[in-house]
Amino acid sequence: MPRALRRVLVLGALLAWFGAACAQAQGFDWDSLTHLARVRASEAYVAPGDKLPEALATISYDGLRDIRFKPARATWRDQGLPFEAQYFHLGLYQKEPVRVHEIAPDGQVQHIAYRSDDFDYGANRFDASTWGDLGHAGFRLHYPLNNAAYKDELVVFLGASYFRALGAGQQYGLSARGLAIDTVGGRGEEFPRFSEFWIRRPAHDATEVTVYALLESPRATGAYRFVIRPGQQTTMVVGARVFLREGAEPVRTLGIAPLTSMFLSGENQPLPGDFRPEVHDSDGLMIATGEGEWLWRPLQRPRAIQVNSFSTTHPRGFGLMQRDRAFSSYEDVEARYERRPSAWVKPIGDWGPGRVELVQLPTPDETHDNIVAYWVPERLPEPGQALELSYELAWQGDTQQRPPSAWVTQTRRGHGYTRLSPAEQAAQPQFVLDFAGPALDALPSGAPVRVVATANANGRVIDARAYPNPATRTWRVSLRVVRIDPNQPVELRAFLQHLNDTVSETWTHLLLPE
Repeated sequence: MPRALRRVLVLGALLAWFGAACAQAQGFDWDSLTHLARVRASEAYVAPGDKLPEALATISYDGLRDIRFKPARATWRDQGLPFEAQYFHLGLYQKEPVRVHEIAPDGQVQHIAYRSDDFDYGANRFDASTWGDLGHAGFRLHYPLNNAAYKDELVVFLGASYFRALGAGQQYGLSARGLAIDTVGGRGEEFPRFSEFWIRRPAHDATEVTVYALLESPRATGAYRFVIRPGQQTTMVVGARVFLREGAEPVRTLGIAPLTSMFLSGENQPLPGDFRPEVHDSDGLMIATGEGEWLWRPLQRPRAIQVNSFSTTHPRGFGLMQRDRAFSSYEDVEARYERRPSAWVKPIGDWGPGRVELVQLPTPDETHDNIVAYWVPERLPEPGQALELSYELAWQGDTQQRPPSAWVTQTRRGHGYTRLSPAEQAAQPQFVLDFAGPALDALPSGAPVRVVATANANGRVIDARAYPNPATRTWRVSLRVVRIDPNQPVELRAFLQHLNDTVSETWTHLLLPE
């Protein structure tokens, strides 16, 4: 390395250390974290060290699961506060340590060190007392979410920039991330990581807790603030100031507020041989565009990667939703997919033009996340300049965000009794949709409702009908489509109209090649 460059790097490191030290001495705040992220963005990236003790580097999956944090050692356990913090141990897949700090009410920062005595190592046989302060893999916050007698797990920050949360009565499902870089469109995905956290000590009567995080990757840094409010739907008000690293390779796709989920099968794509009707953490992508349209895209498990973009200006919201909340839709006593939360992103302020991008990947089973959705701003910031965005992220259960008019309750594909031959059925796919909602409930009996259905240039809608479903008091739509090129996808759209009024969201579907 040239001597001049080495001097610059050393000077940059000293400036970053000095800035962080001053922030701790003067009291930590949002602007001091932003300053730290900006300084890091001006420096060359330094990969985190992962030189774990041999026993942890080679530990088995079961061995790592056998290491448990002792609840009695939780931060704030002995102070009677409504929130508590517990920590995850390094090992196996979690090799990169994070530093965690507590912010006192006066703004002073206290490092929360790793202590081997805080953990129960189960059946593992090694001497952890010689390891010193390894750092933690991540942490979780607890709160009496479901009843006053027990502090439930509320939110987890663990691995790269992943985090997930629960509302009352929910069970973990999809995850969120701080940032996604080149999930598609580049030379390969880059996974930024939260390298350092600061948790503000809550008051005795607090109903929210604030977490700050420093994000770092080879091409970006970021300052993040999470104001977490537990409840029937747990909400996070997220503030992000993202900097592209100076001198780094350009970013092709910058994903804001990314959500990651799993879809294996559903009513629109059953899995032969599985006794469970559906297996998914989310069943659709919902978007509220800045132009006033509500979109619903049922998820699928494709044979090859599928990327779809939905352009809009000033988006009002998007999310990966678990609309189907009935146990009978899943019949899984252990997984309880009907309890998995939906995650709804509501922008705060003007996000400008851009697109919501949906990435769907093949997956062999339900253990792999294969669905990603995020916002891509039309313009990226110049290196060293902040891209500042805020949003509310709501983890919703039975009561969740819906379009104000009516929405799709199910999407099914297939033919009932028909005189079509098997070849004709394959060439003319049929979809059956159900719509429900207040705009339809308010219509008088016999009201004229029609479906407006369209296809892109590779398809032609040859039959489209809307009619009441008296069994469920909903409206049913039947569509039949002809594919022009069977090797290319068909993009479909459908919504309901009463006279000249749109009375439902827009169902959009990608008919994949067979």
